[in-house]
This record gives sequence, C-alpha cells and structure tokens, in this order.
Amino acid sequence: MHSSPSIVPSDPGAGAARTDGVPDVDEPAAVAFAQDLVRLRTVNATGATAVEQPAADLVSRLFTAFGWPHEVTEVAPGRPNVVAVVEGGGGPGPTLMFEGHTDVVTEGDPAAWSVDPYGGQIHDGRLWGRGAADMKSGVAAMIYAVRALQQAGPFPGRIVVGVLCDEEGLMLGAKAFAASPTAAGVDGVIVCEPEGYEVCTSARGGIRLRFALHGVMAHGAMPQEGRNPLVAGARVVAALAGAEEWAVRRYGTHPHAGTVTVTPTVLHGGDPDQLNVIPAHAVVGVDVRTVPGTDHAELIGHLRQAAEDAAAGVGVTVGLTVVDDRPAIETDAGHPVVTALVAGHRLVHGSAPPFGAVPGTTDGTILTRDAGLATVVYGPGGKWIAHQKDEYVEVREIGEYARVYAAAARHFLAGSGTRPEGAAA
Repeated sequence: MHSSPSIVPSDPGAGAARTDGVPDVDEPAAVAFAQDLVRLRTVNATGATAVEQPAADLVSRLFTAFGWPHEVTEVAPGRPNVVAVVEGGGGPGPTLMFEGHTDVVTEGDPAAWSVDPYGGQIHDGRLWGRGAADMKSGVAAMIYAVRALQQAGPFPGRIVVGVLCDEEGLMLGAKAFAASPTAAGVDGVIVCEPEGYEVCTSARGGIRLRFALHGVMAHGAMPQEGRNPLVAGARVVAALAGAEEWAVRRYGTHPHAGTVTVTPTVLHGGDPDQLNVIPAHAVVGVDVRTVPGTDHAELIGHLRQAAEDAAAGVGVTVGLTVVDDRPAIETDAGHPVVTALVAGHRLVHGSAPPFGAVPGTTDGTILTRDAGLATVVYGPGGKWIAHQKDEYVEVREIGEYARVYAAAARHFLAGSGTRPEGAAA
C-alpha cells in the first residue's frame, strides 16, 4: 500500500540566482512531487471516469500552497484541467506556457514489471513507475522551474502552467484549453514530454483508420458459396504496404521526422468458437504516421482506393472510418520559444542541444492545430521508454530539465528571439 500523496514544501531559500544565472530549483521537492504523481494510478482507459482527478487535486493543492491563482476545469467527469497563470510582476512582456498531462497508459501485466508500477521507488539513480517518464517527471520539473523563477525575483510577462487531461486518449484536455480565452494570449509553448535532450521542433501526424470489410457468410466446407472478408483483409494488409511505399516517394523524408508509415494494427472477424463458419464481416485497423508536408486528404484517399481494389478481387466491399486525424506540425527553429529553449539548454549543459522530432503526437499538436500556438517539445526521460514495462527516468534529469525550463523562461520573457550562437540546426 502506498502512503497518501503529500506536498513537499518549497525550500524558502530556493530560487536565488546561481552564479551561472540559472534560478536555483528546489530539486528535492521536485523529485518528491514526481514520486507522488507516479504513485497515483491515473490510467486512461475506455469508459473510465475520475482518471486524472487524484493528480489534479494534488497539483491544485500545490498551486494553492504557492499562492498561484488557478482554474480547475472539468473537461469530462472526473477529468479536469488545472491551469495556473503566474504573473511575473516585472512589467509587460510575453506569455510563455509550460504544458504537461497527468494521465498514463495502462501498466499491463504488473507481474512483468521488476518494480511496483505505482511505487514511485528510487533506486540506481532512477525513479521507476508508470508515468515516470511519460510524463509526470516533466510535470514536476516544469512546476518547480516556474516556482524557482518566481522566487528569484520579478520577471516581465507571465507564465501559464497547464496540467491537462486525456493526452493518451482523444486529447480532450488540450482541445478544451485551445478553445479557452487563456490560450489566445499565449506566445509560445514548451511541451514537457520525454525527448532525451532533443529539442523537438516537429511532430509526426497521426491518422487512425478502420476498414470495415463486408462479405458473405458461408460454411467453411463450401467457401465458394461465400465471400470471405478475412481473405480480403489479408489482401488489404498487403496492399497497404505498397501504399506506404507510394507515400514515402510522394512525401519524401523529413530530416527529423523520417517518413510516412502505414502500420496495420488490427485484423479480426468471425467467432473464435465457430471455426467452420466463414464470417460476413471483418475489420482492418491501421495506424498511419505522417511527416510535415503530408496531404492527409490525399493520403487517406489513396489508402481507401488501395483497400477497395484489394478487397474487390474476392468480392468484398469496404467501408472506411477515419477514427482520428492529427496533422504533422513544425515550428520554425528561429521562433523565440525555440531559441529560448536552446539558450536554456546551453546555459545548463554548456553545449547546444540536438534537434529532433516527436515520433508520435502530443498535446502540442492540438495546441498548434486548434489555437495556432507555436510549440516545442523537450522533457526528461528517454523518448523510447514511454509505454513500456519498467518505465523510469534518471532522477538527476528532473532537476536538470527544471533548470533548463527556468533559464529558457527567463530568456523568452526578456524578449530575446535571436538564434544563440552555435545552436545546432
């Protein structure tokens, strides 16, 4: 049994300027808060309610302890966004947003883990558990970065701290925030997802498709009397491989995001207890990932035609449902939110960060699509560890990223938008 989550009070001495000019982050408190978040099982599951509520309550109590005015907005039952606006007190200036989410994917089989998925344990220099990397450490780091900057003294402008719900689902939290008046005043967003020290100025798009195959039911001993949608499904899967090759030629290779991928993820139909029956219906599910410059409507049309042609060969018809459609996005490397982040990384680490792309999509995709906000993704944890068993983040990274965030915020709010010398391109 886990102990009840507790707010670790900020060190009254934290926030003083360091000799390198980076606000002094209360790293022990940030790490403890990340542990408390990991100990909450906020799994985003179909039909679940009150998924993020415990984490939202924890965040809200911390914001209250810091004296930060904030709104808790229930996007769906038990699924709130928590958004604070921290005024700098240093006069007019731009508005920077830090964004993270509190939901996580399932842990799967707990027996497959070598640690308690919700123990929030620290050993071997790592914080272990579901959400440690994706992305509760990022949430803790961004909150304590803003606290450190606030305690270091007045700064121009303001910072929005957005802790949103449902990133692992339909991104309802990001959609709700994008439609809010607060979003309209934001000048740049740092999304604190795990990216392994890369500054990700682009993110791949995502299209989820469901092909419904309609055939004719028949006896398994008399296949000539039916039209088998499972055979059609196999043909559709093969045809989609060819469609992927077409998409790669059509849209090319992005320097960071790579190429379009078309991945069948579902093929099912029939009753597993009726092995002597050809089913009337089957489904092929497909996960498509796109790169900046991809024409989604054109690509969907090509995939539809490929599936229809493949199924027609065995007399099966196809219906297509677009389950979700998220664009690939890209923020110019010269945008102030990017140059500020590069400057913050350089100040903390002494060298320029590499640039990269988010392999999937984040809330930043929605904030860019729906609200036109410039977004960049950068956060603690390896980008490939998300959604796996034995998820972890290096404990030192929580403090490192918090310091980078604080330095980046100071740079951005000061209004400096030039590319730092020697920044990696």
